[in-house]
Amino acid sequence: MPRYLVTAFFARLADEGTAVAVVMLAVARTGSAAHGAFVLTAWMAPHVLAAPLAGALAERARRPRLFHCGALGGFALAISAVAFSVGRLPLPLVLVVAAAGGCCGPIVSGGLSSLISRLLPAGAERDRAYSWDAVVYNAAAVGGPGAAGLLASAVSPAAAMLALSAAAACACALTALLPLRADMGAEVPAGTEAPARAEGATETPTGAEAPAGAEASPVAPTRLRRDLADGLRTVWRERELRAITAATCLAFTGIGALTTTGVLLATHLGSAGAGGLLMTAFAVGALAGTLGLTRVRPTVSPQRLAVIGLAGTALGLAAAASAPSVPVAAACFAVAGAFDGLVLTVTLRLRADHSPTRRRTQVFTIGAGLKMSGAAAGSALAGLATAGTAREYLAGIALVQAAAALLYVLTRRDARRGTRREVSGGRCGPGAGRSRPSVRPRS
Repeated sequence: MPRYLVTAFFARLADEGTAVAVVMLAVARTGSAAHGAFVLTAWMAPHVLAAPLAGALAERARRPRLFHCGALGGFALAISAVAFSVGRLPLPLVLVVAAAGGCCGPIVSGGLSSLISRLLPAGAERDRAYSWDAVVYNAAAVGGPGAAGLLASAVSPAAAMLALSAAAACACALTALLPLRADMGAEVPAGTEAPARAEGATETPTGAEAPAGAEASPVAPTRLRRDLADGLRTVWRERELRAITAATCLAFTGIGALTTTGVLLATHLGSAGAGGLLMTAFAVGALAGTLGLTRVRPTVSPQRLAVIGLAGTALGLAAAASAPSVPVAAACFAVAGAFDGLVLTVTLRLRADHSPTRRRTQVFTIGAGLKMSGAAAGSALAGLATAGTAREYLAGIALVQAAAALLYVLTRRDARRGTRREVSGGRCGPGAGRSRPSVRPRS
């Protein structure tokens, strides 16, 4: 796990820092922030479209280590190519290069997390590992923009981009050293229904471990189109996956608007330069929340923790909307960030626990891609805000978090009622009293 965490940190540090460095590079070379915004949009947009395909290809890969190394290597090369091309080549060509690098984004944001199931068996140790993975997410969110801004100011934005490319290259090299085992599968909690397999699909037996350092055994070849459909179908049919995906997508619609709203709130409070302080407080709070969860083993179920996290984020942001000063608002942002870090940790655990073995990587990449689309939509909506309406927008973001908590509860409840109706209909329908011969599965 330490080796994996270092790998994931370098990859996500490059991802988080590039968003800041590319805008600073565009301003330095062209004098236009809009140029950087276009490149950043091209970098982020493929996350949504490429997520299902990236997950399907990762599942079909006969050598998972080689596939992830290729994705991270392409990510590093794309960052370097953008660093050399911004302001020097025609904008359409730069956008193509940025979009190509963005296609590797789902592997960085979600695909790496799916490798934890190939490193540890299901249980308390794996749950703790997902908590540490969430810590890495938030540490990169704090360190990436900070490192990029520091290098861009001290040396140059191009040097910052090349340093981030080197970080992604380090992640690529470290991935080749991960001791991936045969996928151990996900243990389905009692009382939940295992996701249905596609007709005609075969499944690798679980419970057996390959020797350390061995590649995972190849899966039976299927059509890529069926794999894509099965991945999306898994997220929709499994109630826990559907509930947490819907809730986090809605929540991230608000989180995506938080950066712009935080800057405007600081301006409204009389400190225009403190917008970065508010978002740093939010990121540090998220890091503290995930670190705290690694030290404490909560007795509450992940489902309740998800509701607590979303509700706590809503309360923290609602308090920030009425804060009289920047320091008070920063404290409220830190509290909200701590609860948001809790949501991230629980999301990773629920995806791992309720996704079938052959669809786990797709579940992670699809979930990350949909969250990114929600954040992009929220960021676009925040473009209508002004300093005078910052409090109202922040209160609206808090309401979105509360609505996400309610959506999660209702989605799980509706799915549970549907399952009960099906079971009740099966028992009370024709032939309910007939006995069926028991079928013993072959070992």
